[in-house]
Amino acid sequence: MPNKTVYVSDDDLPLFQRAQELVGGNLSGAIVTALRRFIELEEGRLAGFEEIVLRVGHNGARQVRFSGSLLTEAHEYTDNAFERIRIYRSRKGKIVLHTQDSKWDEYPTETNWIKDLTNWRRMLGVNDPDWGDFTMDIFDSVEELKDKIPDQIYDRVAGIADRPNIEDLDI
Repeated sequence: MPNKTVYVSDDDLPLFQRAQELVGGNLSGAIVTALRRFIELEEGRLAGFEEIVLRVGHNGARQVRFSGSLLTEAHEYTDNAFERIRIYRSRKGKIVLHTQDSKWDEYPTETNWIKDLTNWRRMLGVNDPDWGDFTMDIFDSVEELKDKIPDQIYDRVAGIADRPNIEDLDI
């Protein structure tokens, strides 16, 4: 196996020592893992993908992360609830449906009302609700979304899903 020498500045030495501690002494393994992750993210970015972090579960208690691009987003405010639908294409070609359903009668009232007064954006509804049920479903194709979302949103996604994330124009 060929050897490669990596020169490390004195300022960066603690970083390398900490990485070596975290991997149990195999520094080359840590470097290879970091380089793989860097290459994957950078190649994805160049192809028009970004790191997506979604909240999942009741009140978004969990977070999930993947590399993808947003195809469309729609939201609706009604007298009873706020509903949001986001549809992504993952880097591996999967279709990700992320929904949020926030009922107004479930607005968190057990919080400190004095603190909430300082959070005027939330109290006045300037930001979208940050509570409710967040779900994520993964599909192999856009066609599988047909009965899961409103027709106008499906038509929008079906019209753009087969196009590249970034279209290079020679103009």
